Amino acid sequence: MLPADPHPAPKHLHPPRATGGLLPWPRRVMVLLNPRSGTGCALQLFHSQVQPMLAEAAIEFTPFVTERPNHARELVRDKDLSQWDAVVVLAGDGLLHEVVNGLMERPDWEAAIKKPLCTLPGGSGNALAASINHYAGNTRATQEELLTNCTYLLCKGLYAPMDLVSLSTASGKRLFSFLSFGWGFISDVDIASEKYRRLGNARFTLGTFQKLAVLQVYKGRLSYLPVEMSLFPPSNGLPIHILPQPGSSLEDPLLVPFDQPVPKHWTVVPEEEFILIFAIYQSQLGADFIMAPSAKLHDSSMHLFYLKAGISRLALLRLFLAMDKGTHLDMNCPHLHYVPVRAFRLEPFTSTGLMTVDGEPLPCEPVQGQVHDQLCLCSAAPCLSAPPPPCKSQAVPFPQLSNAQRHHSATR
Repeated sequence: MLPADPHPAPKHLHPPRATGGLLPWPRRVMVLLNPRSGTGCALQLFHSQVQPMLAEAAIEFTPFVTERPNHARELVRDKDLSQWDAVVVLAGDGLLHEVVNGLMERPDWEAAIKKPLCTLPGGSGNALAASINHYAGNTRATQEELLTNCTYLLCKGLYAPMDLVSLSTASGKRLFSFLSFGWGFISDVDIASEKYRRLGNARFTLGTFQKLAVLQVYKGRLSYLPVEMSLFPPSNGLPIHILPQPGSSLEDPLLVPFDQPVPKHWTVVPEEEFILIFAIYQSQLGADFIMAPSAKLHDSSMHLFYLKAGISRLALLRLFLAMDKGTHLDMNCPHLHYVPVRAFRLEPFTSTGLMTVDGEPLPCEPVQGQVHDQLCLCSAAPCLSAPPPPCKSQAVPFPQLSNAQRHHSATR
């Protein structure tokens, strides 16, 4: 008999990986919709495009119209989710960010986070929806065409595993992210362009030119664990991890507390002046921006980009124009660096600027994160076909909007 491990891994050090599959029949889904997302047409798009497709596919749905920020987070955290086979989000990426974190705050988070998620584009960025459309092998699509493609994937009932990233801040916040973390130029554009959200995806183009005119430099220390180095344990051979934060007992075995230096097998970037730092885990930053062409729904890595100070405004503009086709790395810009990583730490020297997580603002402070392989499930397109629906559905009609719902200020 083998001796017991003197240093057993904690229960949630390596949670079980999610696996793909097919939604059962009959299919019942929870639909979360933000009528204020993007251009404000989400409710109209649901009635005109999504609801007829769900009825044709015999998918029953229960609708919830969000009324305030974090409403979706509260709903998925507190509701009995066993009555639905999937959670559908018709909004921008921000509402899905609420849903993921609400699920991770549940006492039964380990089971709840395996509830398949489906994103239907109703915001201005729709980065995850555009990425899933890309992974399915479809041609680039925007607006109503992208919505139709994503709804079709939901109707097929197929889902696949997706990585999540756990982020911790020096002040004690714990967040889970499915899309990106950023600091600097890209985050500035995202937040500054919020007031133009009625323009749809064009808001980002306008925001880019505005921020180019007042280009800022951000000072801080960036450290990361490259994917290839994550295959080797620390020199002392013992697992390292930070204590789990309130809301989830999932641990981060690659991270150490902020009062300790990063492990010796990490890379510390020698430069300390940046135009932007951006970690993305999907291929698309938006419907028109292919930032990480090689990214997959579950590739066990974050695609870390950092742009050193000293680049001209013209060169920066050319980089962003090249992202339209995903060819920015082919430009061999000496200021742009790209590396796939498993974990990172960012320590700003000042609290200048805002950080963003999945496009949502985060106060500027030291932050670190690591990827968790295949932690959740997402509507996607494996090489399988769903069986035909057996019958028409009996869908629950969407409630009429109250005055409070028409005027609530949620921007997700």
